[in-house]
Amino acid sequence: MSRTLKIILAVNLLVLAVLTFAYPHLMVGPGKLSPGHQPLETDCFACHAAFTGAASSKCVSCHQPADIGRRTTQGAPVLKPLTSTPFHQELVSQDCVACHSDHAGVKRYRLKGHFDHALLKQETNNQCQACHKSPTDALHQQISGNCAQCHSQQKWTPATFEHSKYFVLDRDHSTTCVSCHVRNDYSRYTCYGCHEHTPANIRREHIEEGIRQFDNCVECHRSADEDDIRGGGKGDRGEREDD
Repeated sequence: MSRTLKIILAVNLLVLAVLTFAYPHLMVGPGKLSPGHQPLETDCFACHAAFTGAASSKCVSCHQPADIGRRTTQGAPVLKPLTSTPFHQELVSQDCVACHSDHAGVKRYRLKGHFDHALLKQETNNQCQACHKSPTDALHQQISGNCAQCHSQQKWTPATFEHSKYFVLDRDHSTTCVSCHVRNDYSRYTCYGCHEHTPANIRREHIEEGIRQFDNCVECHRSADEDDIRGGGKGDRGEREDD
């Protein structure tokens, strides 16, 4: 390669570098900004740091974490909040770019509506209903809290719980959740909320049938069908005494 050609290439690279720093919005800008940021259209370094990209430290110079969701950057109250509850105050760190982007060419690659709940403080992480509205269907109207027993924070649907795997709600068992799960504690259940049985009567009846272990009703009784009885197998669950 001739010396003249090397000089031309060097000059071109130098010009491109100067133009990139002088007019970055024209040289490397990936599209228009959101309406609220349009006054910064030609001032890339208002949000970006040289060679490292957008910096959260620059975001909070305008968007005070304590005011996000409550007040605008001009200090006026937010009349129509984007969420039912301001939650930015409950984040473990103010890493704005972990969730937010701006330029039109960048936003299309963002997962819309995706939020990493690991960014929340531990004491806030399980308070789902502080930010999310409770579902209004007939099932969820009976339930207060305990969202994590059926749903994960990665995906709301599908739910991880299938009632039929444990007990089939058919015939006489079409009842409210709290009839079996007292105080909305879905880690436990009781059959004595409806049945006239008492533990003593049930014990006597099962002993007469030769069944020694019967503390877990649904281990043997999976539905309202009296013939749908499991048990009588190996181990101490549903095991019958030898004649």
